[in-house]
Amino acid sequence: MIQKAARGRVLIVDDNVQERQSLSEMIGGLGYAVATAGDGEDALEQLGSGRFDVVITDLVMPRMDGFQLLRTLLDRGDLTPAIVLTGFGDLNQAVSVVHDLKALWFLEKPAAEAAVASLLERAITHKGLLEETERLQRQLSYQGYLGELYGVSESMQQIFALIRQVAPSSAPVLITGESGTGKERVAGAIHKLSPRSNHPFVAINCAALPSTLIESELFGHEKGAFTGAFTRHAGCFEQAHGGTLLLDEIGEMPLEMQAKMLRVLEDSKIRRLGAKGEIPVDVRIVAATNRQVTGPGDAKFMREDLYYRLSVFTIELPPLRHRKEDIPGLAETIIRELNQKHNARVTDFHPRVLEQLAEYSWPGNIRELRNILERAVISAAEGTILPYHLPPAFGMPAVQPAPPAPATNGTESIGFEAGKPLSEIEKAYIQLTLKFTGNHRARAAEVLGISTRTLQNRLAEYAAEAAASGGAPRTARAAAD
Repeated sequence: MIQKAARGRVLIVDDNVQERQSLSEMIGGLGYAVATAGDGEDALEQLGSGRFDVVITDLVMPRMDGFQLLRTLLDRGDLTPAIVLTGFGDLNQAVSVVHDLKALWFLEKPAAEAAVASLLERAITHKGLLEETERLQRQLSYQGYLGELYGVSESMQQIFALIRQVAPSSAPVLITGESGTGKERVAGAIHKLSPRSNHPFVAINCAALPSTLIESELFGHEKGAFTGAFTRHAGCFEQAHGGTLLLDEIGEMPLEMQAKMLRVLEDSKIRRLGAKGEIPVDVRIVAATNRQVTGPGDAKFMREDLYYRLSVFTIELPPLRHRKEDIPGLAETIIRELNQKHNARVTDFHPRVLEQLAEYSWPGNIRELRNILERAVISAAEGTILPYHLPPAFGMPAVQPAPPAPATNGTESIGFEAGKPLSEIEKAYIQLTLKFTGNHRARAAEVLGISTRTLQNRLAEYAAEAAASGGAPRTARAAAD
């Protein structure tokens, strides 16, 4: 006789032997494989050595109670759905556990079989969705994507692994990296992959607010707390309750404000300006800074105790110049976004454009790349992005004073002795610019900072002069044809 496979594995955690046995028989009768534990420590040991689809736990137990068990699972990033058992007197606590410790639901003792069956089915479905989401995220990351992030380079694949590792926990994260490297998108990816993804993600730029307003923006204020406070205002901590709060440019936060921030992180309570009492908040903190930090000794802009509190887990983003193999894929991803934004139909890049993007040093990182491409999409509107769709002089080296003698090392340059007429210098520079742009007049005019009509007039003059003297120089003749 073929034995029917169990519908799932359930771990029951209860210190009451009789209630544990009764619930075990009921759930076993519903077709589930059942294991039992007498307290939270026993449960963690079994969870560490085997796979379970659902945990059903009592709240009040010796050694490790249900609260600590669920908090430990949350900190570990264990996504096994949990159902809380509660007596009538513990109902308010059970509701709080569901909200704060991410339990799936609660059951009042004695649990009715129909309610148990319904919640177990819901929990099994929930576990399946979590596993499928994780599988799809892994598959996308192999193709270079993690949420809104892209990177096939080894450095970005390492960043993706760190994000997946820390996201399920509630630990604070400190993200470092140059301006424009995508720190806010990393914070967003951490939030979306966390159990808090259904709750708000709130970002505040500490550098954008004056010191007189930052406390109100973070903690809120009561009506009449200061001049202009006409209504009660909920600060970022309250707005992000249950979710994630990004403190961008944390290095710009005033030191006196950092002391208050540290207390909030330790107590999980805030006090609005002008309020008499404190408000409990459940917020996961992610901080970001563009300053290079390798340890507390480097964090002169931050209190050492706050640094230790925020840097439980640190992610350092590489600059774009150190991951140039990601540029083609990044560019394609950005183009898709910009096509939607500007109702454009850009399809690809001219090979020379990709070469120029790869050769550039990108001091502004991905933010600068996006700005460059946005201009190109608007200019091209459809089809292929060509070199002249890029900004004038993009990628060109800074203009240096020319030596008095012509260069002999094969590089393109011009040099003049004193006493030459300005018209000759202008003519030679226009010819050199045309050569640089492949005789593309519109592009050359952009580089020169003049209109196409003005350039055409100059070329016509040069052609007339050459004809009068018996022959046009090759560059001027080709450009004027």
